[in-house]
Amino acid sequence: MLDHRRKRAEVPIIEIRSRDYWFKVIEMLQQNWALVDDDASGCATIFFFDDGAGVFDRLVLPSMADADRALIRNGFSRFAEDPEAQTFIRAPEPPFRERSHPNGRIYSSGRFWK
Repeated sequence: MLDHRRKRAEVPIIEIRSRDYWFKVIEMLQQNWALVDDDASGCATIFFFDDGAGVFDRLVLPSMADADRALIRNGFSRFAEDPEAQTFIRAPEPPFRERSHPNGRIYSSGRFWK
């Protein structure tokens, strides 16, 4: 158990400023989550993570508006706007850390992204 904690501590924390959570139900009791941060140039980075706050993929889009539209087009919903979902799931809390996904970079690869 000590080795597991040490290994987790070595994985750098990913700083994500936003707490405007988006979610997509993948299967029973499993969600993919997203947060969107903008940068000084106006570009938006979508960080995708699992229920354990493990960031497994990212996409950079030209603007926050583009990111919002893309998330909606791809089946994500704003968590704050879904009171029913809030009764049975909880958004993952920081710290966010890099983590691989069993299917690789599923969104940035285009396999599960329109």
